[in-house]
Amino acid sequence: MPKAVAGPEIERLIQLLAKLPGLGPRSARRAALHLIKKREQLMTPLTEALGTARDRITVCGICGNIDSQNPCTVCTDPKRDSSVIVVVADVADLWALERANAVNARYHVLGGTLSPLDGIGPQDLSIDALVSRAHEPAVKEVILALNATVDGQTTAHYITDLLHNANVTVTRLAHGVPVGGELDYLDEGTLSAAIRQRTPI
Repeated sequence: MPKAVAGPEIERLIQLLAKLPGLGPRSARRAALHLIKKREQLMTPLTEALGTARDRITVCGICGNIDSQNPCTVCTDPKRDSSVIVVVADVADLWALERANAVNARYHVLGGTLSPLDGIGPQDLSIDALVSRAHEPAVKEVILALNATVDGQTTAHYITDLLHNANVTVTRLAHGVPVGGELDYLDEGTLSAAIRQRTPI
């Protein structure tokens, strides 16, 4: 077991940082050193921001987004198309769609995807709330913006089956060649999906 090279406070900071996605022990040590060196410029404002986030950020009771208000700013935006619900697995996916300015609709965050191997079933996701929202008279379309993985596709099929008696059109994201992509660098699954979902010019 390696010897601790710093006091317990610093070791605790490193251990906590190492729990963040994308940060292993080595990256956590570098981040901790940087924070300590830039204590006034970084650590103090970061501590304040974390405290504010802990106290004020909440989960939207309608869509599952995170915000400092409930309902969230997306759900209360009158300029949003309330006839369309975009279903995403996680808040990160919602943020990605918003960054791309791809759609001006409402969202529904499932909180993950179905994964029997990981013990995640329908009761662990907000699928029931989605079905209820899809039955609202104003809703005309549900877009399943889920990952093109086995779990994502399984979840999409499950939700589609549940919505068969709702008066909505269920669509999903197209899969295929990315903008700027070169065919030679794409995997066989992506190429097959692109051929199957070809569109007229």
